[in-house]
Amino acid sequence: MKYLELGTVVQDLMPDPAAGNPRNSEGTFLEISEDEIIFVYSRFRGHDPADQAYADLCLMRSTDGGRSFKEESIILTCEGEGGVNMMSPSLMRMENGDAGLFYLVRITYTMTRIFLRRSADGGRTWGERVLCSPQDDFFVVNNDRVLRLSTGRIVIPVASHRAGAGYFDSRSEAMYFSSDDDGRHWRASAGKCALPHSAHCTSGLQEPGVAELKNGVLWSWARTELGRQYEMFSMDGGDNWTACQPSRFTSPNSPLCMKRADDGKLYAVWNPIPEYNGREKVEGIFTGGRTPMVLAVSEDDGKTFTEPVAFEWDKERGYCYCAICFTRDALLLAYCAGGKAEGSCLVKTRIRRIERAQLKELKC
Repeated sequence: MKYLELGTVVQDLMPDPAAGNPRNSEGTFLEISEDEIIFVYSRFRGHDPADQAYADLCLMRSTDGGRSFKEESIILTCEGEGGVNMMSPSLMRMENGDAGLFYLVRITYTMTRIFLRRSADGGRTWGERVLCSPQDDFFVVNNDRVLRLSTGRIVIPVASHRAGAGYFDSRSEAMYFSSDDDGRHWRASAGKCALPHSAHCTSGLQEPGVAELKNGVLWSWARTELGRQYEMFSMDGGDNWTACQPSRFTSPNSPLCMKRADDGKLYAVWNPIPEYNGREKVEGIFTGGRTPMVLAVSEDDGKTFTEPVAFEWDKERGYCYCAICFTRDALLLAYCAGGKAEGSCLVKTRIRRIERAQLKELKC
């Protein structure tokens, strides 16, 4: 593993607990036009930074290709969505050119729903929402996870947790919602993926992601506490899936993020060092062992990846929930980067811009 400075930090979205903003996290990009990019993230308010606390969606805009972003406004509030919290946005270009915004609303503390809204004016106003999760459960979907396939189908990978009054099962199953009419109607996958239950594993398959291979096969992965991401495959567009198996990606119980660039390469960002017995801990805050954060690239459709390049490695910080965006001349990454100074790895988001020329020098 190499340790290198990649690109430049464009902005740190710092929390300001004294001003009622205890956390800024989990965002997503969309290129609206040449050099114009919007970034939507979860902006928490009040005094609690926990996942179930009050959070709204905030939009920032760049007009210089991601070299700088300026604060714009809160675009959706959890009260306006009829929930207690909203998180995990994903942006996508819709078939008519609209910007599509997918997001998760915590309706109660034991039920969540996934919605889609469209914007025809570059994210300045948003239309009526469409329900994307056609059944009630406690679903977890990560930011920047929604994928459009080469067939036009849209796929949302989710983790399904059993939950109810007084209990929550951390052992989740991976399942997938899909739409074949550009997000107007949705259905659940016929099959689910489950990790065999064990007294020694309480994660199940959490926070799944998905990528489409060039032959049309879907490749999905999920975090576990077993020292590796586990993977599964679908040959029918996400309806049915193979049994899960350990992947090549070692990690703590932290998400792997992967996206295909316009040149056909697959870019993966993750934390490669598991939380093994005896690993150095940061006292007093949550980092989840989520350092270093590395980048690796595959030129052969996922068969092999380049040697991982660590671009964040502060032992007193954690790096996770990365959004990936390719512009004409750069790779934009946005990820949680909090640490001891902020009290948690989840409360601060960092935006980093890496010139494509630098990636070529690294053979990435």
